[in-house]
Amino acid sequence: MRPLLLLAHGSRDPRHAATVEALADAIRELRPELPVTTAYLDHCAPRIAQVAPRLTDAIAVPLLLNRAFHAKHDIPAALRAAGSTIPVADVLGPSPLLLDALDRRLAETGLDVTDPAVRARTGIVLAAAGSSDPAANATTRAMAATWQRTRGWAAVTTAYASATTPTVTDALTTLRHAPTVHTTAVAPYLLAPGLLPDRIATAAATADHLAPTLGAAPELARLVLTRHTEAASATAPNARTA
Repeated sequence: MRPLLLLAHGSRDPRHAATVEALADAIRELRPELPVTTAYLDHCAPRIAQVAPRLTDAIAVPLLLNRAFHAKHDIPAALRAAGSTIPVADVLGPSPLLLDALDRRLAETGLDVTDPAVRARTGIVLAAAGSSDPAANATTRAMAATWQRTRGWAAVTTAYASATTPTVTDALTTLRHAPTVHTTAVAPYLLAPGLLPDRIATAAATADHLAPTLGAAPELARLVLTRHTEAASATAPNARTA
């Protein structure tokens, strides 16, 4: 069994690391026999350079929702600098499990996500960090479209806390002009609290519902294990020689 190395971005906000460690604990509860270690790109300890060299048989799973700059450049560069050649699993998104986690967080606000009639009159802003990578933003928009189509929401639109537009404020204004929308909700498409989630929360003050970040949702724990299993299968000796 190949150990799991969770790779998080890191933040000066202590809530970030606390959330990552809570997710690690949730994974350990699901798979007690699986060694789970966390490491961070920046701000938090331990850093990737401190951990990766001693986990030579591990599989790294990045706690990232899209394949943007951190996934394409920062994490590979940090592992190379650490002299590590361990395989890196795919990022978490897109996945139906993320939609389940978003539903869970909205339900925690008091929104009855199980009622089709409620869904049919609720418009949601899927609020992401935002990226300078157009492909990453397109992936977020695709997630929003899938969430609306498969779950029956009146509307799901995207907004961003940085790097691109529209803002959460602008997206909420657009939703309020949609004839089918009677209730508005903002769902942060972010893993842990911090500067950008706080910015989203401030902009969402006029929404009827504001969900918390995805955090250590059980769906996220299962998704991390899925990415770990996929990468382990892809790098198994039989897979490499097939």
